[in-house]
Amino acid sequence: MNLISEQQAFAFEVEPTVASFHTHDGSERNVTSMADSTEVENNVTLNPYALVQRQGMIEGNLDNAPTNQSLPRDINPGSRKLLIVITPTHARPHQAYYLNRLAYTLKLVQPPLLWIVVEMTSQSEETAGILRKSGIMYRHLVCKKNLTDIKDRNVHQRNVALSHIETHRLDGIVYFADEYNVYSIDLFEQMRHIRQFGTWTVAKQTQDNNRVTLEGPVCNGTKVIGWHLNELSKRYRRFHAEMPGFAFNSTILWDPRRWHRPTLEQIRQLETVKDGFQASSIIEQVVEDESQMEGLLQDCSRIMVWELNIESNSFYPQKWLMKNNLDVIAPLA
Repeated sequence: MNLISEQQAFAFEVEPTVASFHTHDGSERNVTSMADSTEVENNVTLNPYALVQRQGMIEGNLDNAPTNQSLPRDINPGSRKLLIVITPTHARPHQAYYLNRLAYTLKLVQPPLLWIVVEMTSQSEETAGILRKSGIMYRHLVCKKNLTDIKDRNVHQRNVALSHIETHRLDGIVYFADEYNVYSIDLFEQMRHIRQFGTWTVAKQTQDNNRVTLEGPVCNGTKVIGWHLNELSKRYRRFHAEMPGFAFNSTILWDPRRWHRPTLEQIRQLETVKDGFQASSIIEQVVEDESQMEGLLQDCSRIMVWELNIESNSFYPQKWLMKNNLDVIAPLA
């Protein structure tokens, strides 16, 4: 698939990537690939359509959310799988921009969709205001962990969301959507076809901001046969996927016997693993190997998520500061 027309707008150069193939007989071979330059009252399984109707009555604004007219529409929204989108957030420059941009993206996704946004310590008025005005069914959760005792706040925020899904036995597709990434609408519709675990390619902007590398699976149809491997420091990961590069069935969290999981331990992201290994650590708890994965889409050749380093280039003039939590700045007197 020729991706050059999609990438020219970003003026990025895509580096060659090495796909490491691990075959079933234990052999390994490498190939180089190039891309052209609200709360739940009862602990029960929820009906997604009923959940949409209930939240619509609470918020009163779901009917105003636009839908993506380019995608096929089902007559009965209840026939579509609930998407459970998890987003950790914290106060910093560009937070309002990121949250609003992601909200506008999610509004274009056909319901049912539940957006779980998790903050540290307490719910900020600014984040709550953005969620109320978004027109999206959401839950605003708080992680009570002490910031001085943790290394990565996002890990604990995601775990709060996973615990919420498990406790209320929400039935849908779980996806970790960090607020600063750029997402294709088609990705969310494709997720609804995932049976157990789905994965796809993510384009990552390098730190010098002029190149793009590919992270994720190498596929033959929907079968995952290898992984793009770009950094030698991460070659020991079992699965070379990024956090925005996979989604899975939420029932794996609270119905392990259905999926014949070998352990009844809770599935949680681990803070103790090294940076770059956190996605692999949670995937290892969800699936045993690549045979339980589904590759999306078009042999995993279509890029549907972009990781861009916008914040790394941002700065404010001297003697300027943030007046409030969300992207409101003013000069010092």
